Amino acid sequence: MTNKSNSFIENKTQLIQYFKDGIKKDTDLRIGVEHEKFLFNRKDLKRIDYGKIKKVFEHLQNNGWELQYEKDKIIGLKKENQKITTEPGFQYELSGAPFKNIHLVCSENSSHFNELKDVFSSASITTSSIAYDPFNKLIEIPKSPKERYKIMTAEMPKGGKLSLDMMYKTAGIQINYDYTSEEDFEKKFKIGNYLAPLTIALFANSPFNENKLSGFLSYRGKVWQETNRGGIMPIVFENVNFEKYIDHAINYPILFLKKNGKYFSPNGQTFKDFLNGNLSFLKGEKPTIEDFENHLGTIFTEIRLKQVIEFRSLDTCNFGCICNGPSFFTGLIYGSLDETYEIIKNWKKEEVMEAYLSAPKQGLNTLLKDKKLIDWAKIFLVLSKKGLEKRNERNKNGKNETIYLKHIEEIISNKKTRAEMLIEQYNKTKNLDFLINHEENFSYSGF
Repeated sequence: MTNKSNSFIENKTQLIQYFKDGIKKDTDLRIGVEHEKFLFNRKDLKRIDYGKIKKVFEHLQNNGWELQYEKDKIIGLKKENQKITTEPGFQYELSGAPFKNIHLVCSENSSHFNELKDVFSSASITTSSIAYDPFNKLIEIPKSPKERYKIMTAEMPKGGKLSLDMMYKTAGIQINYDYTSEEDFEKKFKIGNYLAPLTIALFANSPFNENKLSGFLSYRGKVWQETNRGGIMPIVFENVNFEKYIDHAINYPILFLKKNGKYFSPNGQTFKDFLNGNLSFLKGEKPTIEDFENHLGTIFTEIRLKQVIEFRSLDTCNFGCICNGPSFFTGLIYGSLDETYEIIKNWKKEEVMEAYLSAPKQGLNTLLKDKKLIDWAKIFLVLSKKGLEKRNERNKNGKNETIYLKHIEEIISNKKTRAEMLIEQYNKTKNLDFLINHEENFSYSGF
């Protein structure tokens, strides 16, 4: 956030400057990963409620985490530049610190999970590394006390029939990347969007709904396509710069507004109305940069711009495979950007959108342009590996970041995603007991 966050926005130049303030030097590029997980009561696989997540947070306070409150409710934790929050249905999210390489990203995730092992054991909590809650009906899921989630629960279904499934029943991995210029942002933004079909297919890990097969490999991917304010931004198929992104973003209606500690529900007015001082309930008051940041966070597209570029199309997975997606894209985005952009830059909107809509169900068999996604995966894996080798970021054993591509290499060589392996297991057992994978026994091997 900029230090001008509380000053009023008088013109669009200030918004453009907000994105310009996010520009980093080549030597300062970082990777930030946000990772969501479902937490279940061990005895009945119902999702945990506020009382139980509060206990988890209070326990973690002993490890140096600082409690975060909204009014009298504990809503999260903070430690240096890491945050723990919960989503609307108490999906647990670690928002990691920005790191220089994937070794540090992985180490952070594994050390945090080791931190959780005792808590989960003492609170009788178990987890499942899957991206759509396979056990519980929407109506059964406890609701977070956060004010903004109450407003969103009322508003979101008006523009997308699976919006509440998105809020309460999905878990994903988000990767945050820096940009070095407006042109650099455009390339990364286009790559993230154009490769969204491949991302959904390659990391598909949500084939179940209410204890049976859903008919999709990534039901999470399908849900996000049917979510209000979601999908692929149409502007990505044009020339894009900060101003064009702003013009698109400010035309979204305001989802919620927080002023002086109080939340206001929307009335259909857009952020542009707010910029023009035309919000009826605020009597002509104009927004601050903080208001703009909050608004950017209510746009639920596959790729999103703040002062980092957020890649948001990955199904969540377990701690053994969590480094794979970030390593794959880091190789492309930070190591082989121009070569990757060269491949995708002339893809047509119709080709990308058709593949995007097909990928949750057809997975790596989806056609994009003239190839199946499995064939594109091979091409981009080679480029990713090349990019990671060029970066040459080594761990204490002298190994570079290509070590984290193993899971993807196996998917491609076996022509079988994680979702397809889970479906095979289900067809043998006819139940989902195997999804409770007792990750309490997980330990980080350093690969």
